[in-house]
Order: sequence, then structure tokens, then C-alpha cells
Amino acid sequence: MSDTPRKILVTSALPYANGPIHLGHLLEYIQTDIWVRFQKLRGQMCTYVCADDAHGTAIMLKAEENGITPEQQIAQVKADHEKDFADFQIRFDNYYSTHSPENQALSEMVFQRNKDAGYIIEKTITQLYDPQKGMFLADRFVKGTCPKCKAEDQYGDNCEVCGATYSPAELIEPYSAVSGATPVEKDTTQLFFDLPKFEPLLREWTRSGALQEQVANKLQEWIEDLQPWDISREAPYFGFEIPGYPGKYFYVWLDAPIGYMASFKNYCDREGLSFDDYWAEGSNAELYHFIGKDIINFHGLFWPAMLDGAGLRKPTAIYSHGFVTVNGAKMSKSRGTFIKARTYLDHLSPEYLRYYFAAKLSSRVDDFDLNLEDFVQRVNSDLVGKLVNIASRTGNFVKKFGGTLSAELDNPLLVREVQEAAPRIAEFYEQREFGKAMREIMALADHTNGYIAEKAPWSLAKEEGKEQEVLAICTTAINVFRLLVLYLKPVLPALAERAEAFLQIDPLRWDDAGQLLLEHDIAKFKPLLGRVESSQIDAMLSDSKEVTAAAKASTAPAKASNKMDDTVDDTISIDDFLKVKLRVARVAKAAHVEGADKLLQLTLDVGELGERNVFAGIKAKYQPEQLEGKLVVLVANLAPRKMKFGVSEGMVLAAGPGGEDIYVLSPDNGAKPGMEVR
Repeated sequence: MSDTPRKILVTSALPYANGPIHLGHLLEYIQTDIWVRFQKLRGQMCTYVCADDAHGTAIMLKAEENGITPEQQIAQVKADHEKDFADFQIRFDNYYSTHSPENQALSEMVFQRNKDAGYIIEKTITQLYDPQKGMFLADRFVKGTCPKCKAEDQYGDNCEVCGATYSPAELIEPYSAVSGATPVEKDTTQLFFDLPKFEPLLREWTRSGALQEQVANKLQEWIEDLQPWDISREAPYFGFEIPGYPGKYFYVWLDAPIGYMASFKNYCDREGLSFDDYWAEGSNAELYHFIGKDIINFHGLFWPAMLDGAGLRKPTAIYSHGFVTVNGAKMSKSRGTFIKARTYLDHLSPEYLRYYFAAKLSSRVDDFDLNLEDFVQRVNSDLVGKLVNIASRTGNFVKKFGGTLSAELDNPLLVREVQEAAPRIAEFYEQREFGKAMREIMALADHTNGYIAEKAPWSLAKEEGKEQEVLAICTTAINVFRLLVLYLKPVLPALAERAEAFLQIDPLRWDDAGQLLLEHDIAKFKPLLGRVESSQIDAMLSDSKEVTAAAKASTAPAKASNKMDDTVDDTISIDDFLKVKLRVARVAKAAHVEGADKLLQLTLDVGELGERNVFAGIKAKYQPEQLEGKLVVLVANLAPRKMKFGVSEGMVLAAGPGGEDIYVLSPDNGAKPGMEVR
């Protein structure tokens, strides 16, 4: 690594200032924070800025609904966002707002430079107008059927099903998401950014290595059909009025990315840094944006073109991630899996989620599933059973025999193996392959726990004259523990802080991997992290349902509300229901599952479909002998699910609230195994 620190500026997408942060949002901020913390741990000059995206029609309407001004609305939401981020240990160098004097000045500058260069054009267009509300409708407040793939209830600027972009006027059967009224067409003159002029630049830039391959490929489709980009909106609108164009405002997607610059400008003015060192054309600083895959068109096409038109530098790279699902499905309010950040924090440590996200994140744009059963198992197994276990099994023996680590290691080869992993783990972090880094760290923790079990210091401690041997074993383990905590520090900063207090050392830096901790006093070991309990998960899901029920009671207007809640709607069509294939099955064998409190293992005879292995959570109600020979109803086309105890190849239907109050559904005795259930 060079002795000269890299100058790195990092941003995450700006959260919109009209609602709370939820777990879907947090994936991005945790991913970014881990990467930034790693860079800082390595001694790089890395700055992380963000801001609330505070403009647009949605903010104006939300404030109106709440009976407050837009300024009051965004101030309240910003305070909530900052508290949620801080409690999830996400550490920004500056968190600002797009409704700021810096953003207004920079937006006007970028606009004027592009206008002077001939990249801003005026066009008279026909725009949709809400006759009931008396306003032109911003793209996101018109919904209808996608003109490309015919998916229903899509927004007026892009389709969330096929990814197509279009104008609201192109929607089939559009309606106002504000009032539910059918919009009418009305002529208006708007300002456009002449994006097609940048086609050669965008073709080259999108293939420059600045984007993930999947993203670059997707953007090629859009480059084939570049259109001028509408950057103005009519009053009433909450935002910045465009100089020289009374009654017209910058579209939120123009000033939102400029908000990255504005937040950094605010930071520079406060800290005495040079803004131009990072944003001027030819800057040798690195600029990285972490975003979701749903906004790659804005960041991958409009943003670099707009920067180039204004004579500013383009991003070094844009890193996109996929969407978050919970238990394999879209986040759902009725199931309680639409979980707000604050609801999670009311029940669980943020460190659990930070680790679970890290353990499954890669550099790709794949969607991310938060499987809550796997979440509990992985956190307890890795963090408590492997990492903390090293210190808990050895720390107090050091205290018992004087509190000072020995001068020599019992197993220097083990410690050297862990030290030599530092460059590999660092490269995984650098490339955003956090999952690979976590697997490497936990493999080292496994190896170390095996060493401790083999040496059994608890047994040696009972023998006369074995104190120094015990100390040497425990010193080996404590040195490995210190190294693993260092490697995990970007992911678990609070746990690292507690471990540093236990070890009585200064805050760990990446270079400390080359050092050993010998003849050093440590404190008495205290538990560093508790286990996740299933009851905590259940309570969190229950609270998420209750919060949603209260929120739904006050939602209006009816049509707009229903349409805008589609992302969490649990209703299914008859076509969806007909996809479920139910078959009669006979329980050929039933058995207890070792280590499982709620499960029974069922071997089911499904006639011509053969035998199926199914794990069913009915142990509280049934003994195995009560089920053998019984006819049950099986969901026969459910995808196999790999569980801790084996693979479950379907689901047995039962009724009731659960526990002892559950009843397996059983057809009449005349039914035969394999018979369809209709």
C-alpha cells in the first residue's frame, strides 16, 4: 500500500424526506459504511457524505396532509433519519439536506454552465394535469399501465417490472396518484437537458469499468434510445425556482444528485478542505456512489452527462445493489416484514443486522433476502458461538492467573496464519466482497475454537504447576481474537470498541495486524454480545403489523392510497391461487428432530409422486405415533427449502394460531395418496 493516503469521496443515495427509514434502505447505508470504515481503518483520507432528498411534489403534498410547512416536514424527517442512522452505527462525515443554500447555488451553476454550452433546450409539450387538484402532475404522481410490457400500476417515469423509461403521457389508462382523478392533457413549455448529444461520451463511459457489468449491459439498452430529459416542473412545487424562468422549478432529480456536491461543499467550508480538489475536471481524487439498481438510469446516464456538460469530473465508479426481500418475498406490511429501522432497534441490536448484511453481500447487483430463521442461526453461530466464544473460553483464565498475557505463544503458527490472512481480507473489503471476507474470518475462528478445545485450558487449570502453559494457550487465543476483531471492525465497530476495552488497548488500526499482544494486562471478561432469541423476532414482526394497522387507519384519499401501497399489498389473483398444487399424502413415518423445539420430520407417501421429506412445526401438538398412517394435505409444488436439519420438500397444511392450538388438515379416509385436492 502506498504511503500517500488516497483521497476518496463516498456517497449513498439520498433518502427521501417524506417517510421513515426501513430495512430495505439500510442495506445500502450499511454496505457503504462498512466500505468507508475499512478505508479509514487503512489510513485513507476517506470522506462519507449524504443528505435528505428534500424536494418534490411528494414532500409538498405530505406536508399539506400533515398540516405543516414543507420546511417543517423535512426538518422533522431529517432528525428521525439521522437518529436511525446513528443508532445503526452508520457514521457520516456530513449529513445535510438538498434544501440548502449550497445546493441552490450549485444547481444554478450546473444548470447555467449546461445552458451556456447549448445543452438546455425549450420544448412545448403536452403534460398531464390533475383537474381536481389544479396542478400539473409530476411523473411519480401519475400511475397507469406500462406502454412497453403492459404491467399495471406503474409510475409515470419508469416501469418497475421491465425497467423501461417513458413519459407519463405514454402510460395506458393513467390516473392521478394524488386524487385518483383521470388526468387531462394540457400544453406547457418545459426545459430539457439534451441528453442525446452525450451519446458518444456515455457509450465510452459506461464501458470504462466505472460500472458493474450487469449495470453497463442494462444501460446499453437505454443508450439506444436516448431522449431529451425534462428538468423543469411547474408551480406549485417545493424546490428551487429556475433563474430566469418564473414559476418553473428544478425537477428533483436535477438537484438531488447535486446534493452530493452540496453536502461535501458544506463539509469543506467547515473543515477547510478544497472542494475543487474533488470535483474539478481532472481531479485525482476518487469518487464513488453506492446506489440501488432502481436508479441506475439517473446515476449512470443523466448524472455523468450533466457533470460533463458543466465541466466537472465524472464518478470513479458507481456501485449498485439489488432489492431486499424478507423470508423470500417482497416486504409485506400485513405479514409484519415491512420493518422500519426504529422498530428493529426496539427489539434487536444493530450489530446483528450489520453482520448478516455483510455475511451475504457481494459486489454483484443481486437481490438480497433477509431470511429471519437464517439470520438468527447465523448470528448466534458466527458471532456468539465462534468469535466471542474464543474470548469467553480463555479470558478469565488469564485473569485467574494474574491478569497478564504470557511472553510467549503456545501456538505461534496459528497466530501467524491469522495474521497472514490480513491482505486477503483487505482485498475482499476493497472489492466489496464482504461475504467472502466474513467466511474467511469465521473459518479462522472455527480453526481457533478447535485448537482451544484440543488444548482444554479448563482441564489444565485444575492441575498443579500448569499455570504458565494455560497462560500461553490463552495468550494464543486472545491474540487471534484481537486479530479477528480487527478484521471485523468495519462491520462491528461497537463490538470492537467493547473488545478494545476488554483487551485494554488503543483503537485498532489495520496495520496492527502485524503486531502481537504479549506481557500485557487485560480486563476481566464480560459478555460482549448476547444471542438472538426467536421471541425477539416474533415481537418485532408483531410490532411492525401494529404500526402498519395504525398507519392504514388514517390513509387518504382511498384510490390514491390503495394504488400507492401496491409494493406491500398481499392480495393475490385467482391465477396466483391456481398455481398452488395440493395433493393428498399419507404419513409413512414421523420422528422427532434432534435439536429442534418445534419440528417433526415427516416421510410422506404421495402416490405416483413418490416419497417426500417434510419438516413441520407441529411438535407442540402431536407425537410422532399420532401422525403415522394419517392422511394429510401437502403443498406439492413448493420449492425445496434447505434447513439446518435437512431439506424440506413441501408443506403440510394445518389450521390454528400455533403451538398446541394447531390442527393438521386431514381428508376423508376415502382419499388416496397422490390424489389432487380441489
